[in-house]
Amino acid sequence: MSLSKIFRHTVSRAVLTAGVVIASAANASDAYRSTLPIQGALPSLAGATDWLNSAPLTSESLRGKVVLVDFWTYSCINCIRTIPYVRAWADKYKDQGLVVIGVHTPEFDFEGDEANIRQAIARFGITYPVAVDSDHAIWGAFHNRFWPALYFVDANGRIRHHQYGEGDYDTSERAIQDLLAEAAGQRKADEGLVVPRAKGTEVAPDPAGVASDETYVGYDKAEGFASPEGFAENRRQHYSVGRPRLNQWGLTGDWTVHGDCATVDREGGTITYRFRTRDLHLVLAPGKDGKPLRFRVLLDGKAPGAAHGTDTDGQGNGTIGETRLYQLVRQAGDTGEHTFVIQFIDAGASAYAFTFG
Repeated sequence: MSLSKIFRHTVSRAVLTAGVVIASAANASDAYRSTLPIQGALPSLAGATDWLNSAPLTSESLRGKVVLVDFWTYSCINCIRTIPYVRAWADKYKDQGLVVIGVHTPEFDFEGDEANIRQAIARFGITYPVAVDSDHAIWGAFHNRFWPALYFVDANGRIRHHQYGEGDYDTSERAIQDLLAEAAGQRKADEGLVVPRAKGTEVAPDPAGVASDETYVGYDKAEGFASPEGFAENRRQHYSVGRPRLNQWGLTGDWTVHGDCATVDREGGTITYRFRTRDLHLVLAPGKDGKPLRFRVLLDGKAPGAAHGTDTDGQGNGTIGETRLYQLVRQAGDTGEHTFVIQFIDAGASAYAFTFG
């Protein structure tokens, strides 16, 4: 081959190579990039005492996937009301590369019991991976402080969005769609947003009617306690209550009040709460032997009738069979002030916290 032909051949290959490089750069510049800010790297997922619904996952093994990390605990009403959306997102976007991880970090000691967590996962129909974070190891790695807390992670292992507390579901789902589009390099046609089917305690609250806040029954965090005897910490005491004002509550009968709960020591003991919301819930536990314990609910001195919750009947009767959140009142329409009373027919039950919706 002559020098002139060799020169022309070399130039031709160089031009072709340059064209490929330029085209590749152009294609790369055309790839979709999310405008969500980088908030830091996905922390370590090490330290879980167990993994449910999955083998253990690591930050490294999740590279290339868009990840949603949901910190929750099973007796938290705000977490419960978020679950229908998280379930729906896990199902809708799994084939596009979304991995949902529930990190179950307990607030109360009983929530660290893996048997209780397994029951909760079955009750809520959760099929995505759940890290049992009973030692708060993952919670600490994230420096998290909220239930629920959702962290949205891109395919490069970077947190790009977060949501603290329930609500703002449309923004959260748009963040998922945005990060999946970035991972794929292009936006898809508008996929719309999920409208999950929720029932019982999973139903969204009525914000306009909520005038009562979460109330702890144990002396460590209790507010609004109206029994004139005051708390006798960690010892049996006979209590009485008059007519509590809005968001006040009290005990009657024989109780032992602990830091995180109150245990009824004699049958017939009651808790009275003056509230104003659509829904009233109470976290309850059976006795140490696990035997189911009976209770009865009254609303303004009468059986609740149509205002009964999912865990009572129209006469207000219910049974504590496991340690969890119980929905005791669900009203339709009227969210005026009411007096709630729960009477424990059997001794030994413990009450932890009221929540509302």
